[in-house]
Amino acid sequence: MQSETSDPGAVGFAGFGMTTFTLQMQNIGLLEGTGPIIWLGFFVGGLAQFIAGLQAFKSGNNFGYSAFTIYGVFWLAFCGLLTGNELGFFESTPADMGWFTVPFAIYSAILMYAALHNTLQDAITSISLNIGLALSLLGSFVDPAFMVASGYALTITSLSALYSFAAIIYKEALGREVLPKGQPLLCASKPMPPKLKSVA
Repeated sequence: MQSETSDPGAVGFAGFGMTTFTLQMQNIGLLEGTGPIIWLGFFVGGLAQFIAGLQAFKSGNNFGYSAFTIYGVFWLAFCGLLTGNELGFFESTPADMGWFTVPFAIYSAILMYAALHNTLQDAITSISLNIGLALSLLGSFVDPAFMVASGYALTITSLSALYSFAAIIYKEALGREVLPKGQPLLCASKPMPPKLKSVA
């Protein structure tokens, strides 16, 4: 039976961070083939992260539910595109890949505002992700050289996600916060006080 205190982020952040890191090694130029990206994307960034999102839904965490499931299916679809290009069916041009990225960039920008109200760590992950996606779009539509810059920005994203994963694991293992996540950059609005009922 699943523990009431288990955190799906332990899998979600790990899957996101590991797969994102591997893809950026190709964008930077250190990884030549697409095989590691495809297999990690299907099973670690895709399937495992998607399952983490479903578990976040059960815990009532809408932020984690949305983020892990959407980025999970992003990896599944992205690896499908890579597989199509490799095997010669439903092939996509760099511009096609850019248009594929656009809705996810919009989604990430929307999600970033919520992340700014979560922990500082969530904000770092989200801000670096948005910068990386913006540079990726420039690489698709303007100049491929931007892909290298995107690779470095998204490497920061991947390491930040892995930091969040480690923070969750270490806190449970040691029974205290080992890796602090920091205070939110923006404070949530305080709820309006209830109106007093008239006694007249």
